[in-house]
Amino acid sequence: MTTPQPFSFEASPLTEPVDARAVRAFAAQVRARTATGASASTVIGIIALVIAGVVFVPIMVSLVVTLASVSGSPGSATVVLLLAALVVAAVGVLIWAGVRRAREIRYRLDGFARANGMSYVPRVANPALPGMIFGIGSGRLAKDLVRGQSPRHVEFGNYQYTVKSGKHSTTYKWGYVAVKLDVPLPNIVLDALGNNAVFGSNLPASFHKEQALSLEGDFDRYFRLYCPAGYERDALYLFTPDIMARFIDNAAQLDVEIVDDWMFLYTKRQVSTLDPATWAWLFGAVGALMTKFDQWARWRDERLLAASAGPIPVPTPGVTDSVAGAGTTTGRDAANPAALPFAPPAGMLTPPPGVAPQGRRLRRRSSWIPVLFLVIAGVAWFWIRLN
Repeated sequence: MTTPQPFSFEASPLTEPVDARAVRAFAAQVRARTATGASASTVIGIIALVIAGVVFVPIMVSLVVTLASVSGSPGSATVVLLLAALVVAAVGVLIWAGVRRAREIRYRLDGFARANGMSYVPRVANPALPGMIFGIGSGRLAKDLVRGQSPRHVEFGNYQYTVKSGKHSTTYKWGYVAVKLDVPLPNIVLDALGNNAVFGSNLPASFHKEQALSLEGDFDRYFRLYCPAGYERDALYLFTPDIMARFIDNAAQLDVEIVDDWMFLYTKRQVSTLDPATWAWLFGAVGALMTKFDQWARWRDERLLAASAGPIPVPTPGVTDSVAGAGTTTGRDAANPAALPFAPPAGMLTPPPGVAPQGRRLRRRSSWIPVLFLVIAGVAWFWIRLN
């Protein structure tokens, strides 16, 4: 196992006292930068106020009048009215405190990003990332993004999406780290066993079992690795023993996906947070893995070399090749079949960066858990009907 190296960073903006005026000024700057019409929160607030005015106020007036007429005492109705006013005021205070807290979090994260040579983005709708969590459901939103560009692009963010099933909907929340790689790599998933749920993997996608690859040492105790069929040797090249040790030591509680020229780390907890310990953990994990990315940058898919060359036609033996000249036949080239399918174009000694189509995405399968729930619900309903 490798020993994790300490990672130093400036964490004081996450915890030090802040000036309320500076927080308000920063909130105004964010609104000015992102003002493209009314935001979703503003629209929701207006709708809530309208509903309260149209529904709540008439109900309260009717209740007060009814109590006054039944009890014969306007005082009892006044008490109810005061209690309702206190409830409304308490709700208003909670909303105000929540808005203030959200502004402070954004202000602190922006200061933290700048103190560490990074940048802060409050929110991005429908982020254009190829990871498995980014193409599901509706209402896709990445929030509190902290981005760095050196030595390579890294993005820390919180993400959510909503999946509707009939009249019901569920919002799923993730934390993620996105790291830009030097070259596209085969689609490889490392399902961390330490964060799985009762029924198995907590990932939003399931993969065919024949794509699972067992690696040496203790790696299988921490991760289940999936790679496209035919890319087993490539996965062994990418996940050498020293790289496997880095993942075990630094990312054993994180699910990992390599897709195109990105590596994603997934977790069900918030990644962009005010907790310095979380940032120390994530910075340490990313820093430990980055030191091995140079080896990944040298990987090439030999299938692209074969595809770019294409099959060389085999002519009828004895037919003269007019280009080669009299007396020369192409039949002798066909006598070396090993060279035909893999003959590179002139000047191409190695495959170009990229991945052949069969290695770009893992084959997915439907999850059995929803089916199990439907079967259980059906059996329960049938049993209730019989009894």
